Amino acid sequence: MKKITKAVFPVAGLGTRFLPATKASPKEMLPVVDKPLIQYAVEEAIAAGITELIFITGRNKRSIEDHFDKAYELETELENKNKQKLLELVQGIIPPSVTCVYIRQTEALGLGHAVLCARPVVGDEAFAVILADDLIDGEPGAMEQMVRLYEESANSVLGVETVAPEETGSYGIVEVELGEDARQAVKSIVEKPRPEEAPSNLAVVGRYILTPRIFEKLVTTGAGAGGEIQLTDGIAALLKEETVLALPFTGVRYDCGSKLGYLKATVSYGLKHHEVGAEFETYLNKLGKI
Repeated sequence: MKKITKAVFPVAGLGTRFLPATKASPKEMLPVVDKPLIQYAVEEAIAAGITELIFITGRNKRSIEDHFDKAYELETELENKNKQKLLELVQGIIPPSVTCVYIRQTEALGLGHAVLCARPVVGDEAFAVILADDLIDGEPGAMEQMVRLYEESANSVLGVETVAPEETGSYGIVEVELGEDARQAVKSIVEKPRPEEAPSNLAVVGRYILTPRIFEKLVTTGAGAGGEIQLTDGIAALLKEETVLALPFTGVRYDCGSKLGYLKATVSYGLKHHEVGAEFETYLNKLGKI
């Protein structure tokens, strides 16, 4: 069994919930304190042993490529001014052993289509999918936890967490059964069901490890809800032939696709930041006393 070395980052979305901030800048480049969302996602992948990063991009996403590229002018300026710590920070965004691949998704045809765009690079290997909107603060990282389960089982793995029943309409919802080994096998998956129709309140939250057979399922399943190729439909078809496991990961997830979730992440990460955390906590305490 090959290790998971490739991760797909679907970053072609328009980010309309954050307009006008995302009119000319990708939502994945929104900073949480001093790092953009996409960098947190990449760091989680690298910590899990992933060495090839595949970005499925669209229009106005060039700044993502620039962020992970070498910045000659900036690095020269920092070196000339003897700002060594900042220089190391910029040069260390990704290790030299990690490579980046960029694929343009020319039409917004859904998450399943974005994953399908990665097929020429992924080939016949199992791979990870990470949605930068879901910022997960865990130790070890959520993807590392999932990679461990994959290496033990050789099965596809979905990262899941329990959500409030009234929130099922915002997620792919899975029904699971507990096996003898205490692993949770997915029995069914449905995209954004109404609470009264949901098989459970266990939601898939932006982390996947998938076997390469998912590509065949995405091709044959075709367009689903909204005329898009839904990854959930592909996984539902995959379930008929393979075991798919659900992993309730350890960690705190922040839904940074919403304004409130993004603000919560900013506060939480700000409080533990090594430079500003203590002063920020003092400031928040003062606000609480007003």
